[in-house]
Amino acid sequence: MSASTPKTLCTSGQQSIQDICHPLSAEESVRTPSPDVGNTTGSIGEKDLSLPNGTPVDTSSPASSSSLLNRLQLDDDLDGETRDLFVTVDDPKKHVSTMETYITYRVSTKTTRVEFDLPEYSVRRRYQDFDWLRIKLEETQPTHLIPPLPEKFVMKGVVDRFSEEFVETRRKALDKFLKRVADHPVLSFNEHFNVFLSAKDLNAYKKQGLALLTKMGESVKYVTGGYKLRGRPLEFAAMGDYLDVFTQKLGTIDRIAQRIIKEQSEYLVELREYGPVYSSWAGFEGPLQEPLEGVAGCVANCATALDELTEDMSDDFLPVLREYVLYIESMKTVLKKRDHVQAEYEAKLEAVAFRKEERTAPPTDVEKCQDRVECFNADLKADWDRWQNNKRQDFRQLLTGMADRNIQYYEKCLAAWESIVPLLQDRPGSTKTETS
Repeated sequence: MSASTPKTLCTSGQQSIQDICHPLSAEESVRTPSPDVGNTTGSIGEKDLSLPNGTPVDTSSPASSSSLLNRLQLDDDLDGETRDLFVTVDDPKKHVSTMETYITYRVSTKTTRVEFDLPEYSVRRRYQDFDWLRIKLEETQPTHLIPPLPEKFVMKGVVDRFSEEFVETRRKALDKFLKRVADHPVLSFNEHFNVFLSAKDLNAYKKQGLALLTKMGESVKYVTGGYKLRGRPLEFAAMGDYLDVFTQKLGTIDRIAQRIIKEQSEYLVELREYGPVYSSWAGFEGPLQEPLEGVAGCVANCATALDELTEDMSDDFLPVLREYVLYIESMKTVLKKRDHVQAEYEAKLEAVAFRKEERTAPPTDVEKCQDRVECFNADLKADWDRWQNNKRQDFRQLLTGMADRNIQYYEKCLAAWESIVPLLQDRPGSTKTETS
């Protein structure tokens, strides 16, 4: 990637979504009706549309010679990218005023891009600033998948939103959000992202108010009250099916994981009460004092190891699951937007097909709408591939870390119990010697 502009790549997303392995790899070639915008019935939904001059039109994958020329596309190979923008979120600080109490985070940036006046920046941002950025990205980049932010309100099980644990969990999530935007070859060049990273006084930009809806947004608003999509193309229907199954699996894992954490926490309470009993008992037993104290220490070490395992699961495992649940919602939102744009295209095409006058070429507004659908399809496919790559990497890392922490936990418990075996084995011999 160059330092000044995103590199221009060949069109992404040419690979069929069916080539991506997921639980619902459909084999049938029939279009699946859209679950979001519905189907219409009657002759319109049963016949192929054509222009007045007799030219058949495929509404699922329009091809215009002028649609994607010189358009920025995404590189699916994350490892092949040259990174020239590095962002970090750290150093949370609590601010108390007469009106409110809030947390700010330091956002540090290092870059070689010419769009920035300086190579390094350090600014402070609060959660609502991150939320402003995400809203702006959604407004100005409606065809792209915007990474999710952590929930604004206190997460389940967390009472104090100013506690160190909650603030650190949120800091990690905000850091991941900015890193995902910074690594995106289109979103990272958004002007609002530049302002967010570099402006000392972000409020000056925020006070300008919300921008007018983009033409894409206007088309969505128009379509929601009118034409209904005939059918979501098979590859995008497969995306929706996959997201539904993925949501179900993540929800089940999240529920079981929280139950495991709850049971581990209860077991930890029992262990912390269990060990001291052996310590108090040891004071009344002369010959058994040393092994009893050894058992008490062993139980204490096991409790410490379990505490670390439970903390790691709460701090590292569950947040990844929650992030991807939010990611799924973001992807479904983009899919709905794509459906609305296709529905607008079909509506315009239908209007032209039923006109009586003869035309030798499609109207300009139909071609523009056709280009918009094509661009939306390409951007969504590319972001889908990128998301799948990120997901595979994230879950490999997550599961590897989970395996390592469990191994470490059992190794610590094993070492603790093995340490008292010599004490228990020596006791019978020493007792026999004392008796003789």
